[in-house]
Amino acid sequence: MYSLTVRDHIMIAHSFNGEIFGPAQKTHGATYIVDVSFERKTLDHDDLIVDIGLASEQLKALLAEFNMKNLDDVEEFKGRNTTTEFMAKVIFERLAAAIRAGQLGESGRGVERLKVTLAESHIAWASYHGDI
Repeated sequence: MYSLTVRDHIMIAHSFNGEIFGPAQKTHGATYIVDVSFERKTLDHDDLIVDIGLASEQLKALLAEFNMKNLDDVEEFKGRNTTTEFMAKVIFERLAAAIRAGQLGESGRGVERLKVTLAESHIAWASYHGDI
């Protein structure tokens, strides 16, 4: 399996509901380093997994929806804890939809698997991965 990873970042604010979160129940900020790995078994006719420029552009555009926002104010997240794990899946689903819609070009159509990793610090990160 071939793999190509692109990276970007977002700065967000949010709070969590539930005693398990302790002081994180209060509004706090996070800067996530976001890595997205695109995987496929064979390379395309140009020997690419996906166009790295298009992949980077799509990731940046997708992350702009959340960058410098308080996730508590995002209507679709009302009542949810926007944990690192939760946000990894949200980003995965949006990128998978972009791939299915052809927004990563012809080489993107051959992507079979996707992995989204959000690093919230140098010692903790979470991922969501699956088939496209």
